[in-house]
Amino acid sequence: MLRLASASAVIAIASASGAVAQSGALVPVDMFNAPIDPAAPVAVEADSLVFEASTSTITATGGVVVRQDGYTVNGENLIYNRASNEVRFSGAVRVVDPSGNILDTVDLELTGGLKQAFLQAITITTYDGARITADSADYDDALQTLLENATYSPCGDCIDDKGRRIGWSMRADRITYNAEDGSVYLEQPSLALLGIPVAWLPFLYLPDTSDSALSKVPRPTFAYSEELGAQIGVEVTAYSSQWTDIILSPRLMSRQGLLMSAEWVQRFDNGSFQIKGSGVYQLDKEAFAFSDAQRDWRGALQTSGSFRPVTDWTVGWSYTAFSDAAFLEDYDISAATSSVNEVYATHLTRDTFFDVRLQQFNVLGDVLPITQDRQGQALPAVRFEHMLELAPGSGRIEISGRLLGVRRELDHTIAPNGVPYTFGYAGDKQHATLQAGWQNQYIGAGGFVATPYLGGRADFAYYDGTSTLAEAPGETTLWSATPIAAMDVRFPMASSDGSTVHLIEPIGQLVYRGSGTTAVGITNDNAQSFVFDDTNLFSFNRFSGTDRQETGLRANIGGRYQADFVDGSYLEIIAGQSFHLAGENAFASADPALTGVGSGLETTASYAVLGAYGSFLPGLQVGGKLQVDPHEARITRAGAGVNYANAGYSAGLDYNYIAANDDLGQLVDQQEIGVSAGVPLADYWSLNARTYWDLTANSFLLAGAGVRYDDGYLLMSADVSRTGETHTSPDDTRITASFRIKAPAGFNAGFDY
Repeated sequence: MLRLASASAVIAIASASGAVAQSGALVPVDMFNAPIDPAAPVAVEADSLVFEASTSTITATGGVVVRQDGYTVNGENLIYNRASNEVRFSGAVRVVDPSGNILDTVDLELTGGLKQAFLQAITITTYDGARITADSADYDDALQTLLENATYSPCGDCIDDKGRRIGWSMRADRITYNAEDGSVYLEQPSLALLGIPVAWLPFLYLPDTSDSALSKVPRPTFAYSEELGAQIGVEVTAYSSQWTDIILSPRLMSRQGLLMSAEWVQRFDNGSFQIKGSGVYQLDKEAFAFSDAQRDWRGALQTSGSFRPVTDWTVGWSYTAFSDAAFLEDYDISAATSSVNEVYATHLTRDTFFDVRLQQFNVLGDVLPITQDRQGQALPAVRFEHMLELAPGSGRIEISGRLLGVRRELDHTIAPNGVPYTFGYAGDKQHATLQAGWQNQYIGAGGFVATPYLGGRADFAYYDGTSTLAEAPGETTLWSATPIAAMDVRFPMASSDGSTVHLIEPIGQLVYRGSGTTAVGITNDNAQSFVFDDTNLFSFNRFSGTDRQETGLRANIGGRYQADFVDGSYLEIIAGQSFHLAGENAFASADPALTGVGSGLETTASYAVLGAYGSFLPGLQVGGKLQVDPHEARITRAGAGVNYANAGYSAGLDYNYIAANDDLGQLVDQQEIGVSAGVPLADYWSLNARTYWDLTANSFLLAGAGVRYDDGYLLMSADVSRTGETHTSPDDTRITASFRIKAPAGFNAGFDY
């Protein structure tokens, strides 16, 4: 009845199931009757392929399909037992022959050709669409997987619905994967972009495939700058294992010679550290205008580390030493952790946070050592927060603390347009705070919401009076206790016509902080930045740090309106004003850093603030902020933005305005406008351009344009920009390029120049 080749597994199907009768009257004449050509291509597909060293089995799971010459066998689990040399489907199995006859059975063993198909013609299509193919595979006693003539592509065939090549793929004559240490050895690997081979190596060893393995592939970098000249560099992994990487990064520059960088990365079960050294002997030190950069030898040493010694604790450090503060920026060396030298320990659980740090802050760029001496050192900076949930309906208790020690070698002062700012005094300061409070929420009739808060804050501060500035405080010790009481009331009212939901929510707050001391830190080192807007309209304490606090009795009045439309668009408006009713107004108190000056809160009735945000069309986002002085009927701050992105097209418009304020040394209004646009040139290709204009100076701030290719798997882009005379980095021309290869599962490797 069955004229199948002896290599076919269908013989086993027939004999195991008993589905084939001897009487021709019971069986169609073409049932499983087509012969199998042993030379016919064979394919195996599965969601995953796993090698279990302990049981010496290989398991393919999830939509397993074996195909050869018109026959298809599929099931959920296919197990290869290397000890017994059996290949068996576990569970329900279905076999379809070329004529469409179907056989359903359970626990089917493959023999002959289909058994070899599993080992000799692998095609694995993963859940995210990636495809792995190989002409043959084997699994040896050294826990190795051997794939011959293997390819990987994250986009399957990498051909779109219009027949065009997209994405990227990798190919190797042989891939050896060691399951014991996770390493991969590739012979003759090559990388193809859009189906075109672009890179080749004689071999590639990847010690840890779980750590962005492709990012370790050596790749050249090219760049040009006026100070360095034409540059070519390469990052080479000189030694690599599961635990250690030694990376060398030489860079040859036509104007400055050879820059050499070496990095040691050491991993452990509970953390890792890295040490990187970089140095150059400058052939033309006069290329740099900054005096401290005009030296023969320049370099830097960078190190950082992070460990988890016990559960819920993390400890670590970062440290950078350099010949001059401009070295890292001049030679475009990563400075991700170089602006702060610190050691730290952090404890984090569901309801408790504790963090202690010793910190020294580095100013990077064209700055002299005297500027570094003006920077404060945090010795120490300690934070503690704990939340205790009480019985249902009883609210919660919040406890927080902070200890800040600041050391400065020199006073830090500036005087723009003759207005003096003092950002820090020379000497040593310690400031400890402890705050505890209880709050609960009550919901009354009609949705009325009341949230009371009761608490207190204690402060201790000491300053040694080292500063020689006339306005600086002498040696001072401060103790203060501040009772805090607040009530937040809201009455949200909603209505709907069946398609649109409207929410109107009047909000009122009454906040009392019973202290006459606003500068509880004696000197202000961490509460210097502040802008009054809709985001902090309903805050109990608007200062950004612990060295200053609000005082007296204050009322915050305003509301929120929100509309949600049936098509998904929305509109939200938040507006209000703050009123100082009694006691000392902290924002009107003198501050050497001029915190609060021009904020709009220094008078009894504050500026009025408004924020509006919405979306009215697919891809369209709008937003704006407004700060108005009601006493003089003038706008003091304003900002607006419109952004649109849909079907490959994008456009943006941004506007910012800050009114002049002589008390801050800002003598003229600041206004700038920015426009950006992006248009698709063809499928996957787009062009973008942007420009920002200084309306006050009537000159451009920045102009730039770029081109981008992105098909979801491969990204390539190039961009050029130029800054204007009033930009914070004037007359700066930059050319950048990006290259990234991506996979749907989250892999993203590449680089930016």
